[in-house]
Amino acid sequence: MVHLAGALLDHGYAVSVALIDPAVNGDPAFRAVVARAVASMPSLRFRTLPPFEDAPTLTPDAPFIPRYLDIVGRHNDRLRDFLRSFARGVHAVVVDSLSVEALGVAKRLGIPGYVMFTSGAAALAAFVQLPSVLAEVRTRFQELGDAPLELFGLPPMPASHLLGELLEDPESDTYKAAVTALYGIPEGDGILVNTFETLDAAVVAALGDPRCLPGRIMPPVYCVGPFVGGVGSEAKDRHECLTWLDGQPDGSVVFLCFGSGGSHSAEQLKEIAVGLENSGHRFLWVVGNPFNDDQAKPFDPCVDQDLDALLPNGFLARTRGRGRAVKQWAPQAEVLRHRATGAFVTHCGWNSVLEGVTAGVPMLCWPLYAEQKMNTLRMVGEMGVAAEMVGWERGLVEAAEVEGKVRLVMDSEDGLERRRLVARGDCQVLGRRRQPAASDSR
Repeated sequence: MVHLAGALLDHGYAVSVALIDPAVNGDPAFRAVVARAVASMPSLRFRTLPPFEDAPTLTPDAPFIPRYLDIVGRHNDRLRDFLRSFARGVHAVVVDSLSVEALGVAKRLGIPGYVMFTSGAAALAAFVQLPSVLAEVRTRFQELGDAPLELFGLPPMPASHLLGELLEDPESDTYKAAVTALYGIPEGDGILVNTFETLDAAVVAALGDPRCLPGRIMPPVYCVGPFVGGVGSEAKDRHECLTWLDGQPDGSVVFLCFGSGGSHSAEQLKEIAVGLENSGHRFLWVVGNPFNDDQAKPFDPCVDQDLDALLPNGFLARTRGRGRAVKQWAPQAEVLRHRATGAFVTHCGWNSVLEGVTAGVPMLCWPLYAEQKMNTLRMVGEMGVAAEMVGWERGLVEAAEVEGKVRLVMDSEDGLERRRLVARGDCQVLGRRRQPAASDSR
């Protein structure tokens, strides 16, 4: 959403962003994004909507979607007051795909409302069709396992690759909230998708076909991406890992990064380390804190630990010179566009997919959550720009698999072909110069 706001500013629009009190969502990473946006785009105006005293909090051990929808709904009156406060009126409202209930506020005020869908067109096509598919299936999706689902405009997709929330008990609050959120996506006056037509032309065309959403009207779909991270930082702000990359040969480094929310078990971190060491290849690895071992809070990270404690004894010393491990964060877009980067091990979040594709870097897919399993299917099968790490579906990718796949993408003819595929497409050129355009609609 911040990237979209910046693009609209570049086109001469005045943009204001309404936020739910950061204390409600309790996300330090989100607050950091806002702080960076304020610093880099002074004309972008942020307004935090007044909080509720009894507002629920978003915590890793509580169902996210039901609680988030509850929070958004509680703030609708405050959003209405905010929109009414503009003396010259508001031309349009854009909400994220989990905040579609706010579209009703815009509609009642006579303001066009749009949905910003931050993943790709294929995920959008799947999500808008799933409510009707779910209504027709008598068996729980969790029980379907890898049985293929037939969705219009998309190749068959295993039921197990759906959002985790849809694999829950159909009577649970999580399941019901997820279906409600998906059903609301086509309710806007248009849907803005973080993609570009060279990459997603066939799916965008399918979204415009009445067979995609029988009995309902699909609004116009606009390709407004790709939104990728910035490049060209000032020297004084340049991350030290970029300086390290400057000293490496062209295309020689495997970059591993699993997103701001990606965590692995302590056992998995050690398997990755052994695999990288045995591969013999240069690497840059962004290491996050492992899961909490408390089964009641599996996605709550452990307390912060230094790299020596997280990785096998002597690993950092043995790989010094050809490998670099950094804690928690690196400037991903800049790393991917660096001449020394030769491959990308990714969780397949859509932003990461776009950054890898537009940088022309072949990928190794390691999906963790959300729509990342769907993205993996496209990257490996349809797009042919990636290979898949085996074992993620069982919860552990072994060291031998890490070693083998790194060698495959860096050394083998198969890996060279993937490099050629991702490097030669128009998507690499378009991704560098793409700007939102109203003509990019179905």
